[in-house]
Amino acid sequence: MNAEIKQDEINKAVWNACDTFRGTVSPDIYKDFVLTMLFLKYISDVWQDHYDTYKEKHGDHPELIIELMKSERFVLPEGASFYALHGRRHEAGNGERIDKALHAIEEANIAKLRDVFQDISFNSNRLGEEQQKNDLLRHLLEDFAKPALNLRPSRIGKLDIIGNAYEYLIKNFAADAGRKAGEFYTPPEVSELMAELMAPQEGDEICDPTCGSGSLLMKCGRQVVRNFNGSKKYALYGQEAIGSTWALAKMNMFLHGEDNHRIEWGDTIGNPKLLNKDGGLKHFEVVVANPPFSLDKWGHGKAEDDKYKRFQRGVPPKTKGDYAFVLHMVETMKPKTGRMAVVAPHGVLFRGAAEGKIRTKLIDENLLDAVIGLPEKLFYGTGIPACILVLRKNKSDKKVLFIDASREFVSGKNQNLLSTENVAKIVTAYQARNAIDKYAYLASLKEIKENDYNLNIPRYVDTFEEEPEIDLVAVRKERATLKAELADLEAKMDGYLKELGYGS
Repeated sequence: MNAEIKQDEINKAVWNACDTFRGTVSPDIYKDFVLTMLFLKYISDVWQDHYDTYKEKHGDHPELIIELMKSERFVLPEGASFYALHGRRHEAGNGERIDKALHAIEEANIAKLRDVFQDISFNSNRLGEEQQKNDLLRHLLEDFAKPALNLRPSRIGKLDIIGNAYEYLIKNFAADAGRKAGEFYTPPEVSELMAELMAPQEGDEICDPTCGSGSLLMKCGRQVVRNFNGSKKYALYGQEAIGSTWALAKMNMFLHGEDNHRIEWGDTIGNPKLLNKDGGLKHFEVVVANPPFSLDKWGHGKAEDDKYKRFQRGVPPKTKGDYAFVLHMVETMKPKTGRMAVVAPHGVLFRGAAEGKIRTKLIDENLLDAVIGLPEKLFYGTGIPACILVLRKNKSDKKVLFIDASREFVSGKNQNLLSTENVAKIVTAYQARNAIDKYAYLASLKEIKENDYNLNIPRYVDTFEEEPEIDLVAVRKERATLKAELADLEAKMDGYLKELGYGS
């Protein structure tokens, strides 16, 4: 069986495991249980696979096996594995047993898994009364025990198959979750686009200050792997405000083999945790983010006294936090090599007042590198079109590239998608940095100033299509022909009606 079939099989099996909850518990609640169970099943299968291999080789030396198992990537305490829980699934107290097992695993792997499971409780009454909860969790354990979800390395081979299944689940949950989806997931093709625009290099430190489930960060890491002969010489940093989503990101990283990461839990604007040894903001070569659009209550009241000086160019409006995230990211770019890409609503391009002043300063400092307009209905939970702002330290020119990719998409079932060709066209245009008729325009700072620092893309990229010239003589002749044909048809119809006895 080839890897592609295995991937599809596992994807289908984990998605079917959700049937246990469908119609009983809402997806925004049960996603955490299914994703956590997938993580538990995977580390249990890896542990068991390695244990069986050692037992076959060193069966006469149980103490040696115990020592060898201590060096596992994840240590599984006795009684805390998926199989121990599955073995007792018919007993009362499934929820409490699973919670205790997760707590024991966290304690045994504290450096990697500290607090990861604290925001999820399988013993929660969100799953219903005790009997219903116990039955649901028994079914869930049985679903994950099926042969299709045997996740042992000796069977599935590549680690990415599990990571991909996890991403597949997260994507499907995002598509089902409506408005809340944008809080934890960026569509994969948008993540791919941003990663290619940033072109991470070997040795780069890469940060996403609103990392959600971590997919955008990992796309950037994979760029290094792909472009530098499988190199893993990079480090991923992120921060996420929502506890359950932060836990998803941590598990997602481990399932993709991304052990060199640091993902912090907390509000990036109110309490940035990615700091240097002196207590200042840590700097990165690459900073990427898809922050929540126009966030209300982003921390306006404390911005004036921000000890990190992030709002020296101005304080964003109280009810629109878009530029709060942009300014945070600007302050975390490395002075010489820093570059950033951020998704934002189109309002950041033209809104006035405080946002207009901030935009003016960013442009005057020659930090803005490109403005890329994206199609509508691309992001989960919102139909509005968005844009990507690219900013750089040490730019090679004093111009801004505008790209109108709003018509570059493939229509999906419920939302639009960027195809591989759409992404490649945007990246090629960005790298070439030249004008392309009806698609891209390289504007000087002088032109932007003449436009009052308004970055609305149609001011720079003319997509107007001229109507073909109308031949009025030909139209008049065609009209006369049609009138004659109509008169002839009317006459024939009158004749038929008379024959049938309906004539006057």
